[in-house]
Amino acid sequence: MNAKPTDLPIEPVLPEICTALRSEKKLILAAPPGAGKTSRVPLALAGLIDGFQSAEGKILVLQPRRIAARLAAQRLAQSLGEPVGQKIGISTRIDRKVSAQSKIEVLTDGVFIRRLLSNQDLDGVDTVLFDEIHERSLNMDLGLALAREVQSVLRDDLAIGLMSATLDTERFSRGFGGPVIETQGRQFPIETNYLGRTQDRPEAQMAKAIKRACRETEGSILAFLPGAAEIRRTAEMLDGEIDAEIAPLFGALSPAEQDRAIQPAARGGRKIVLATDIAESSLTIEGISVVVDLGLARRPKQNASGFGTTLLTERASKANVDQRRGRAGRLGPGICYRLWAEAETRGLTASPTPEIESAGLSGLRLTLAAWGERDAERLPWLDPPPAGRMVAAEAALQKLGALTDAGDLTEQGRQMVDLPLAPDLAALIACAPKGPEKALSAELAVLIGEAGLGGNSLDLMERLPRFRSETSARAKILRDQAKRWAGKATPDGNAARILARAWPDRIARRRDDGKTWLLASGSAARVPQDSPLAKSEWLVVASLSGNATSSRITQAVAISETEVRALFPPIVEEIATFDAKTNAFRARRVERLGAIVLSETPLPRPSGHAAKRAWLDYVRTNGFEAVGLADAIAVHLARIGCLNSAGFDSLESKSHANLEETVETWLAPSISERAFRPPDAKLVQSALVQSLNWPEQNLLNQHAPLTLSLPTGRRVSINWLDDRAPLIEARVQEFYGTSNHPFIAEGRIPVTLQFLSPGGKPVATTRDLEGFWTGGYADMAKDMRSRYPKHDWPIDPANAKPHAGLTKARLNKS
Repeated sequence: MNAKPTDLPIEPVLPEICTALRSEKKLILAAPPGAGKTSRVPLALAGLIDGFQSAEGKILVLQPRRIAARLAAQRLAQSLGEPVGQKIGISTRIDRKVSAQSKIEVLTDGVFIRRLLSNQDLDGVDTVLFDEIHERSLNMDLGLALAREVQSVLRDDLAIGLMSATLDTERFSRGFGGPVIETQGRQFPIETNYLGRTQDRPEAQMAKAIKRACRETEGSILAFLPGAAEIRRTAEMLDGEIDAEIAPLFGALSPAEQDRAIQPAARGGRKIVLATDIAESSLTIEGISVVVDLGLARRPKQNASGFGTTLLTERASKANVDQRRGRAGRLGPGICYRLWAEAETRGLTASPTPEIESAGLSGLRLTLAAWGERDAERLPWLDPPPAGRMVAAEAALQKLGALTDAGDLTEQGRQMVDLPLAPDLAALIACAPKGPEKALSAELAVLIGEAGLGGNSLDLMERLPRFRSETSARAKILRDQAKRWAGKATPDGNAARILARAWPDRIARRRDDGKTWLLASGSAARVPQDSPLAKSEWLVVASLSGNATSSRITQAVAISETEVRALFPPIVEEIATFDAKTNAFRARRVERLGAIVLSETPLPRPSGHAAKRAWLDYVRTNGFEAVGLADAIAVHLARIGCLNSAGFDSLESKSHANLEETVETWLAPSISERAFRPPDAKLVQSALVQSLNWPEQNLLNQHAPLTLSLPTGRRVSINWLDDRAPLIEARVQEFYGTSNHPFIAEGRIPVTLQFLSPGGKPVATTRDLEGFWTGGYADMAKDMRSRYPKHDWPIDPANAKPHAGLTKARLNKS
């Protein structure tokens, strides 16, 4: 049975879409929510609409969320009058219904990446459609980069389509290429009311706005909040306050609960759907004519440790809020309440930041290792992953034992790749010993990775028994997965110790304020005071949310100090600090676990090693100027700059900041730890030269020296910091008898000569000694004879005897 024609806006351009994908093998399709792109384009490509030719292989439709994948598969199957699992298949981590008849398979982006790793040439696949690509999820970007490489190297017949409700087609066209097709949706007029922001909590603002919308409008309401916690609290505030069905909608709900939110309200009734951003474009919600938008979104941000992500709440982008507003005008004229001032809209970012620019990249780096690619820059990205954060991701994976020092997969890394989990959760299982502890590790990994499983308690030890007894289909599937990952052993062991061994950086101790916990990694987070975990002195943190200045622990287990010390004997070390104002050190002996200080004892004075370390740390943080050595650095850089300007390009020019950051590399080896004293300028300059290779040292010392020999034989220092540098100062008598002006850099750069009076004051400057003798000298000598008559001021200085500026009497006597 084929699907019947519809009056959806996408219908007239379906032939053009199919032709473009089959001829060009690339397509960018922009169609608003409700246009029919998800429900009609795959059917047309698969030949499941009358009049359309069937593709030779399967059509894959990628969705960034499970709920979107499940609902898309249901809509496609319903249009054919059959259940999911026949011509329309679905593959998510917890739901797989695919048969030999399946011509279309809807799958999540994460499942697609795993499919690529096991079937790199995508054998049997005709077209891959990346739906909701505008969300720029990390897995979507990674999956697209890998699919494009397959297309260019292995499968030039593979077609790739990008589909989105709101798409910056120009930007995507630059990064992807191929034809662009845009179609309009159905949009009725929408009235927009700006209610402004208050100091109330987000859920309180939302509850108040929903009550107002209920008084002023008819029809069902779709309200956008950043996360599940805010949704629950808003629902509690509205319970009993309004005459309407309240339906939460977020990813961690069961399919039945999600379906209840999406279905229309009972006849004559009204529904209030409290949703996260999953309702922006991926889902069709029946009966909505009113939108209430808090204007916030929750985005992943890489943790400071370089591993994993923290969810941050931030302002939604203009593209996001416009999509939310559009939900009110799908069925007829609608109204949108925005909980901010109208002027604020102009300051919103145009579109959400791609996850690849902010989220943790350990999973991406692990996938690339399994793909066989070390250099991420060689893949065709829409936006390449930041190089610095890729380095941090690699270091984090090496710390977990997933990669070798060379960046290749270890045996444990291969086991981690086989698990459909974030790398930290995969490592939790892969590094556990076989048997009961591995089975418990698998349960914990599932529990931590699936929000809402076993309840919403912060304490994993409260959620674990509930998860084991939970009867939902989701819980049963995930329990079965955990068993497959760990074998048939019965779960047993100490969960806190298992987590601590796997993630020592996440061990945390309560601070003296009693409200925040310091993690061994150095970051800090708080626990709600009404949580039982707030009474625990020590925790092992499983997940965080919030931001760098206000992180919140969302999952953890309690652990004792005795257990922590047994697992990780504390490090005892001497720590010193340096005070440049007093040029003094302070020292203490510290017992610590990472950043957590267990005890400390003051010391009368630091060891040489500790003092040296403290001084170097101080320079790295405060710079050379703070310790009076900025000029020593500037002289070295000026000498190199002089040679480079003269055409000696073999010396790398660095900056003050670079030398401060790398002080440990070039200065530390030259400083003795025995009876340590802060180095002086001479030692610093020597260390800078020593940091160069021998040819570079020779070049610098020979052609940009620190001193110069005068005709009298006396050596004088070259001033490299004067605007006229290189410059030397000397009495004019020291240059009598020569017309050869001094040069450096193989005669390419003249030295500026600043002549001094017998009283040591500058009286003349020249960069042409021969010209000075025949020109400016006569006026200078005339003035000097009247002021210093006892000194030697010959008429013909070029042929006079050089001397140290003696008086005539002493000169004649000598």
